[in-house]
Amino acid sequence: MQRKILSSMVVLAIAGSSFGAAYKIPEQSTRSMALAGAYVAGADAADAAYFNPANMSWIEGFLNFEIGFKYIHLPPLKFDGIALDPVTLTPIISQAKTETEDFIIPYFHYVSPDFGRFKFGISLTTPAGLSKRWKVDPQRYTAEEFTLKVGELNPTLSYKLTPHLSLGAGIRLIYAKGIAKYQHPVAYRVDMEGDTFEYGYNFAVSYRPNEEFTLSATYRSKVNMDIEGDAEGHLAGTPFSVGGKVQIPIPSSLNLGISYTYKKKTKLEFVFEKTFWSAYNKLDFDFDNPLLESSNLGKPRERDWEDTNTLRFGVTHSITDKFDIMFGYAIDETPIPEKTLGFELPDAFGKIYSFGFLIHPSQTLEIGFAFLYVKKDDRYIDYINLNGIKGRFTDLKAQLLNISLGYKF
Repeated sequence: MQRKILSSMVVLAIAGSSFGAAYKIPEQSTRSMALAGAYVAGADAADAAYFNPANMSWIEGFLNFEIGFKYIHLPPLKFDGIALDPVTLTPIISQAKTETEDFIIPYFHYVSPDFGRFKFGISLTTPAGLSKRWKVDPQRYTAEEFTLKVGELNPTLSYKLTPHLSLGAGIRLIYAKGIAKYQHPVAYRVDMEGDTFEYGYNFAVSYRPNEEFTLSATYRSKVNMDIEGDAEGHLAGTPFSVGGKVQIPIPSSLNLGISYTYKKKTKLEFVFEKTFWSAYNKLDFDFDNPLLESSNLGKPRERDWEDTNTLRFGVTHSITDKFDIMFGYAIDETPIPEKTLGFELPDAFGKIYSFGFLIHPSQTLEIGFAFLYVKKDDRYIDYINLNGIKGRFTDLKAQLLNISLGYKF
């Protein structure tokens, strides 16, 4: 099929912000991971530059930064059912599993000293990506490999409008690179690479009537990813090497957060997240080769994804001045309807469990650790859907580990 599908699915993973629906990776710091993403109104460290720039106004210290690494482990997920051969439309009984995936990903956050009522921040993160690989037929017919690498540079600023009200805004500078491979024994083989550079924006507002209570809202804009690349392979035995493009949206997202601190020891936070996945309604490849463009490989593919809601809860408790513990829980909907679920992006309703701790050897130094576990429901397709699949996906889960070093002065 299309070399563009490769890029396309690569970007498709780009939507977002914790490991969650459609390969979002919202956890971009120790605190966000340990709290299962329940980290908006309570953002109070260097990572506020990314999660809630409005809160930078209330961060103490002349300069704050955090540098860290995430380790992501995706064990094999399994499929048991039937899939239609896309060429002959013959049903094939399949019992298969994906390859194991492991990643180590760095990140960085910085918040500046005060400049009057302004503060500046910058974050370097990987908001989406990961990989899915199948090494057997019929999965290889559409999804032998889909790999996405995404980097985001997010400069931000905050303005303290009053002692109780702060505003924040930023620019999202995003680079994405994708690899896609799929093949049929006789009909086709496609190996493709593509990339793009795009930009968007984000803004935030926080209201803090007192030191214990904060209300916040953050918004990250939709970004249309225009992936361009080159593909090579063969179609019915005829070799090709062509270019093409496809547009996939990174959906906009809205977060509403409430944070309450009890006796300066225990902080409770709740976050409601809305992700507007309905922006992704079709996958349309545009090939430079007119023959390929007019074939079935160039036809638009229905997606019809749906907006999702995610609920996040987090608790931070200071055991001593030098040691904090954190716990989190979240429930996460999937945007992918049964009729368009495919091998390249198996997904389901998920639950997220997390914990972590912060060690403060001194007033300026901080060491952080967090662990997060995602368990998704088994996903059933009760009829042969638009991708020619009927059956069950199981063992959809992931483990994430984070370590970080923070400093302020």
